Amino acid sequence: MTEKILILDFGSQFTQLIGRRLRELNVYCEIVPFNKIPEARDDVKGVILSGSPFSVRDPQSPVADLTGIKGTIPLLAICYGAQYLAQKYGGEVNPSLAREYGRAILKINDKSCPLFKNISDSSQVWMSHGDTIAKLPTGAVPVASTGDITNAAYRIEGENTFALQFHPEVYHTEQGSAILENFVKGICGCKGDWTPDSFIETAVKELKDKIGSESVILGLSGGVDSTVAAVLLHRAIGSNLHCIFVDNGLLRKDEFETVLHSYQNMGLNVIGVDASEEFLIALTGISDPEDKRKAIGRVFIETFDKEAHKVDNAKWLAQGTIYPDVIESVSVNGPSATIKSHHNVGGLPDYMKLKVVEPLRSLFKDEVRRVGRALGIKNELISRHPFPGPGLGIRVLGEVTSDKLAILQEADSIFINSLRESNLYDQVWQAATILLPIKSVGVMGDERTYEFTVVLRAVTSTDGMTADWVHLPYEFLAKVSNDIINKVKGVNRVVYDISSKPPATIEWE
Repeated sequence: MTEKILILDFGSQFTQLIGRRLRELNVYCEIVPFNKIPEARDDVKGVILSGSPFSVRDPQSPVADLTGIKGTIPLLAICYGAQYLAQKYGGEVNPSLAREYGRAILKINDKSCPLFKNISDSSQVWMSHGDTIAKLPTGAVPVASTGDITNAAYRIEGENTFALQFHPEVYHTEQGSAILENFVKGICGCKGDWTPDSFIETAVKELKDKIGSESVILGLSGGVDSTVAAVLLHRAIGSNLHCIFVDNGLLRKDEFETVLHSYQNMGLNVIGVDASEEFLIALTGISDPEDKRKAIGRVFIETFDKEAHKVDNAKWLAQGTIYPDVIESVSVNGPSATIKSHHNVGGLPDYMKLKVVEPLRSLFKDEVRRVGRALGIKNELISRHPFPGPGLGIRVLGEVTSDKLAILQEADSIFINSLRESNLYDQVWQAATILLPIKSVGVMGDERTYEFTVVLRAVTSTDGMTADWVHLPYEFLAKVSNDIINKVKGVNRVVYDISSKPPATIEWE
């Protein structure tokens, strides 16, 4: 049984960062909504309460049932969580006279507190709150303060219950990872042995037990997630895995042939299916991004259902769903608000008699890459940028047509190949080219033009939950812009997206 830390999500924008920090410590954790705490907790070594955009004084603020947790399992409450414990268990929370946002200097008043073992006094922490804990909960004692906050951290005597008014999970808290390590390893007793090799060993055993001798159909895309899922499944069930790579007409230029070639000599049973016409017909007349995603997802399912009937004993559909897909597709009274629907998250229609298996569902993107390397997958596949399941269908803004796709494929090819030729590809987490549904006036050869605008987007990220735009050299951008305008008929303007996530998403649709 894998030991784990449970993170209760009260809706903080930093909740996923808590999970990332624990995974970096090789400690497995799961994020669940505050109102969906699992009853079975035999493998839970500790619980963390996240922050929240709510005030505990708000009548609509989230309320968690901590019965069987507080006083029984080690508990760490962060920001809103710290205020929630105070409010619920005999303390008092009031509006701050001076709101504290940003950097603060922590003074550790109780150096015997195990949460602050080997933590330097006067280290920098990050605050983000408009309320303050005026009175500690019953049985609590203060352990740290800042210049403006008396109760910056406290513990409850006789329990392994600790609370922080600041955010240890953000990079601005200088020793935040060490504080979290003190909690999960020192206080909770986690061994920190959740590694790629241990994940592979556990996953292979679970897949063998779950699937047995039945056949599995998996949709390969050439991306990291589906590739790692395929190799992991192949290690578990061998030739009972049937991989299908669908040409949906929404792939990058020449990608169908290139990807099929890259899978040669990997031992995978792969067939290619050309369904591009069906996808384009399904997208005719559709402009809304969600409607496009649903149409693409529907044709994917129909294609796989058709292919499933060609495979004997096919009982399972494998998908490369990863943790950010799951988190972004969940919404429960505010926490982890739904950003967009994902083509590979959710159930299947009743007519499709396949069960779903998602071997990477618990992994962040960088963890998928680590597992892929441990599986021995070649770097040219592992280092590929993420590519959305709906493909260029959500990078042609508005209605998708074959003419627009051809324009985007050519522009995208120039951008991606230029990144490779300039040795910039590996410095970028994801690069995208977007075709806007508007035209603008230009001039070429002394003649007036009225053509499309292309957007270039390049971001850095660890797992896709947050991202920042890449400061590509001006000379590089100038050359790419010039090449696209001169070589791609139908484009007379190129712009560069300098938005970060949040507030923008990585994809435009």
